[in-house]
Amino acid sequence: MLPDTLYSPLLDAKEAHLRAILAAMGGVVIGLSGGVDSVLLALVAREVLGTRALAVTANSPSLPQRELRQAADLARLAAINHLVIDTTEVTDSRYAANPTNRCYFCKSMLFTRLRAIADEYGLAWVAYGENYDDLSDHRPGAQAAAEHGVRAPLKEASLTKIDIRALAHRYDLPVWDKPAFACLGSRFPYGTPITPEKLAQVEAAEAVLWAFGLRQFRVRHHGDLARIEVAPADMGHLIAHAAELVSQIRTAAGFHHITLDLAGYRRGSMNEVGDVSIPLAPLLMR
Repeated sequence: MLPDTLYSPLLDAKEAHLRAILAAMGGVVIGLSGGVDSVLLALVAREVLGTRALAVTANSPSLPQRELRQAADLARLAAINHLVIDTTEVTDSRYAANPTNRCYFCKSMLFTRLRAIADEYGLAWVAYGENYDDLSDHRPGAQAAAEHGVRAPLKEASLTKIDIRALAHRYDLPVWDKPAFACLGSRFPYGTPITPEKLAQVEAAEAVLWAFGLRQFRVRHHGDLARIEVAPADMGHLIAHAAELVSQIRTAAGFHHITLDLAGYRRGSMNEVGDVSIPLAPLLMR
């Protein structure tokens, strides 16, 4: 539930600033991931610029097909023109080596493609859904954005994550309270090579948890072991169905061991330690 204080003159002013930024851009290609940030940006851009706004979603092994389908559905809801393109960042050896700046190589490839599409459609700018709070996060993709001249209108309008959720709620966007999502490449300890096969393992394991009814979770890939992060409130339910989930994840994804991380879900947990070995709580290990 969003507090009433979010429906405030300050938020109105930020929204007006966002609209002014987009109007001044004149035309834009927006990277649409399907998260609340990029969806709100796409919707407002379409309202301000009409057909001079185009949303583009990158389809690759690092994006679950569930997210791809939702992005297409949300683009239709926002009534914005939408393209789906295939990207091949996993074939880039620099990305696949999974360094700490892995996202830089992914975003560089994406922004190069988006710039070409913008030129093809005669649109002046490329933009993505970075917000004001992201300034304090580990964001190698922001360096790629700066190098490619990609704009972040939400950040420019000083819109925080909670501001964006409030505006999305105003617009009746079904993703206003959608949990944060990161690409499947974020499920691997830095330095662990990423392959399409490993990404498919993670996607299959997370699909089991999604079907189980969870919405805020991660499956971290540690070789033969899958480390599950969920909110502490969900741990008891998960443990109660441990045998069933272990069987389903093994069958779907091929992991030999499945474990529950007692520290629970937290964004960017792979950034917590420099070493690739992380203490595990083997509550679901069989």
